[in-house]
Amino acid sequence: MHYLSSDTIHLRTKSIHPKKVKIITLGCSKNIVDSEVLKSQLEANQFNVQHETDRHAPVVIINTCGFIDLAKEESINTILEYADEKKQGRLEKLYVTGCLSQRYKDDLEQEIPEVDAYFGTMELPSLLNTMGATYRDELLGERSIVTPAHYAYLKISEGCNRTCSFCAIPLMRGQHVSRTKESLVKEATHLANRGVRELILIAQELTYYGLDLYQRRALPELLDQLCQVKGIEWIRLHYAYPHKFPLDIIEAMKRHPQICNYLDMPLQHISDPVLKAMRRQITSDETKELIAKIRDMHPEIRIRTTFLVGFPGETQEDHEALCRFVEETKFDRVGVFEYSHEEGTRGYVLNDDVPAHVKKERAEELMAIQQSISAAHNTSLVGRELKILIDRKEGGQYVGRTEYDSPEVDNEVWIESTDKKLQPGEFVIAKITQASEYDLTGMFVKEWK
Repeated sequence: MHYLSSDTIHLRTKSIHPKKVKIITLGCSKNIVDSEVLKSQLEANQFNVQHETDRHAPVVIINTCGFIDLAKEESINTILEYADEKKQGRLEKLYVTGCLSQRYKDDLEQEIPEVDAYFGTMELPSLLNTMGATYRDELLGERSIVTPAHYAYLKISEGCNRTCSFCAIPLMRGQHVSRTKESLVKEATHLANRGVRELILIAQELTYYGLDLYQRRALPELLDQLCQVKGIEWIRLHYAYPHKFPLDIIEAMKRHPQICNYLDMPLQHISDPVLKAMRRQITSDETKELIAKIRDMHPEIRIRTTFLVGFPGETQEDHEALCRFVEETKFDRVGVFEYSHEEGTRGYVLNDDVPAHVKKERAEELMAIQQSISAAHNTSLVGRELKILIDRKEGGQYVGRTEYDSPEVDNEVWIESTDKKLQPGEFVIAKITQASEYDLTGMFVKEWK
């Protein structure tokens, strides 16, 4: 990789407040959790920590993403922005951590030397030591959340053992390592005691949980225990791999009202040649059979998935098969990404032969199909009364979500102004009055009891 660099003279900065730090988080929810852990560790060492505010701090830590080209570009641009601040004397120390730093540390050190130190994804103790702080073992399971106070991500494992040919995660996060059920229940209890009502379980691969620790897929057991934590109203599941999907997860979902009837399962494609090249370990027929079986077991479930278009060798016929699959299956939520040719992955040896403009056209076509499906799904909700979690107030309206919607990526419900003052983290019943492709409008009916 090559980055912009400058021969501008470095200016000496004067320490304003050596304990004041700003953390900037880029990338996925797993990075958010890492930043929250970092924040709690620094605060335990008497640092005054800000997260993504406009206020000035003499020390900045950038937690980067290195997954695909757009994410890497955003990370690099952010590093360069603060490197320029440092050169102009407005910043005393600049540190970079996270996936980009893990993957390209040597290149970054050469190309952007203004950064005081680079750290990988598993080097938190070293980062703290460099800042004159001590890693506090007693804080395990405790963190200062930076999401709205009523929901939090719970990272149940690190890394991934899958061999998908397009994915660089194992290069940056290593092999799969599950956390113990006891540590996760302790962390969930800590979060609940601080007012968290919704837990969003995340991992690179949720269904692999427990294989390393317990020699079995233990996610249903973990869910049974998490559902006993007082104060947690919703538990949401993100990133389940379809190959060898354990259907007892669906049984747990049916067993516990706290588990949202929502499953995020990235399928990536449906064409057999593409699935094989992607090393997804599942066929088109097996995928369709799995979706049908899940929906048959639990008709109330809503499935979110993501697809990757423009993978090397993807033909127009492959793309049309994917479009038909989306039309026929009618997923509740869909995200689409254009393939990014990532060095170090198994797919990098393949010829990146789908032109950029074709990738873009295929992504847009797929999203257009989903847009009409989403509109139909949402229209069917008009007139229904739904349980809504209030996230915020905006422009005189309250904005919330149903159990079928994850924050940042899914639908929102806009509730018309009411005499009743609603609070973020409060559950209410709202009657849906209008629907668009990606949002709902409703009116407050009553508090949820």
